[in-house]
Amino acid sequence: MLARSLIENHPAEAARVLEAGDPSESAKLLKRLPGGVTGPVIARVAPAAAGAILSKLGEDATRELLAELEPRDAAAIYGYLDEAIRATALTGMSEEKSRKLRLLLTYPPESAGALMDPQAVALTSDQTVQEAISALRRGRRQATYYLYVTDRDRKLVGIVTLRDLLFGAPREKIDALMKRSPVSVPVTTDREEVMALMRERRFLALPVVDGDGRLVGVVAQEAAVEAAQAEAFEDLQRMAGAGADEHALSSVSTVVRRRLPWLMVNLLTAFLAAAVIGVFEGVVARVTALAVLLPIVAGQGGNTGSQTLAVVMRGLALREILPGTLRRLVLKELGAGLLNGLAIALVTAGAVYAWDRRWALAVVIGASMIVNMVTAALAGAAIPVVLKSIGRDPAQSSGIFLTTVTDVVGFAAFLGLALAMEASLR
Repeated sequence: MLARSLIENHPAEAARVLEAGDPSESAKLLKRLPGGVTGPVIARVAPAAAGAILSKLGEDATRELLAELEPRDAAAIYGYLDEAIRATALTGMSEEKSRKLRLLLTYPPESAGALMDPQAVALTSDQTVQEAISALRRGRRQATYYLYVTDRDRKLVGIVTLRDLLFGAPREKIDALMKRSPVSVPVTTDREEVMALMRERRFLALPVVDGDGRLVGVVAQEAAVEAAQAEAFEDLQRMAGAGADEHALSSVSTVVRRRLPWLMVNLLTAFLAAAVIGVFEGVVARVTALAVLLPIVAGQGGNTGSQTLAVVMRGLALREILPGTLRRLVLKELGAGLLNGLAIALVTAGAVYAWDRRWALAVVIGASMIVNMVTAALAGAAIPVVLKSIGRDPAQSSGIFLTTVTDVVGFAAFLGLALAMEASLR
């Protein structure tokens, strides 16, 4: 059968086909194939799509497929199953499989515990090299980057590389080969910290321990890369005002629940900007050209702030911005905003003068452009840093605060200067 050949020989391509298709049709296809064939392809399907497909398979087939998957893959899909399927998905599994899956589900989704593979390869310090190699041969076949050494209570005490193990004498104890006090992270560590540590230390894997120092799993590089991608997409959605856990196929109720609060906040900030214009309603009515130029001032400030915000958000994510670098960051953005503002102001003022032939209007828009672009650059740098310092997610609301600042300052500077120079504008 062509479908079975594709799934068996090209699971990655088959996963893309299943993701793109209707969940009901994909489920019908999988029902005709044994679990041992469908497991590898379901593991490559995006968790949200896999959850939708498995929910159409029924309780028994879903349970069998989850049992075929690695615990971390199964846990990622479990959260997207229909509630009726989820309630019975763990029953009937082997006790060991069910225990590992339940363990992963107890950890917050953005923690090291949720990222780790609980089936960590561990040696004991009193084993010989020959015993360790024999144990590895009997164990689960997987990509093994490091070998972690524990005591009899499974507390992490050291690390051995495969190279050291292979070149060790058969009767040599692991205790003599291992490097002591290995770097590890608690299960509750935020995934951002895990990714930063692995990136800084160039680790291919990172051991995870519980509160008593016992080895409970390993975060592999592949899992860290997937988490980094997920984090980036979530931040992008938050910056746009959508929920971090919203997906392309989320229900209408989920979409409304995640987006509506921030749309309301946006509406309030828009009224605030409109109120600023209302204060200067008289001068706008008397000098109608101001109404034409208002969007230019606000738009340019918004673009400037968004550029700064994107760079600062990246710096925070990569831990480039530390307390000692804040002054340098502010001075850099101040200088860049001022120079960019001067350049844009000259071009804008020249264009306005060529259009309107009033030098006063050219001066007003040029000066207000400089003020707004400098303010936008400083706000784009300061807002996410301040939010981070008070424990708030800068991706969630930085864009809204930035838009408010640039609109209010831009309108106030432009119309305030116009009011001051009204006599010259007539």
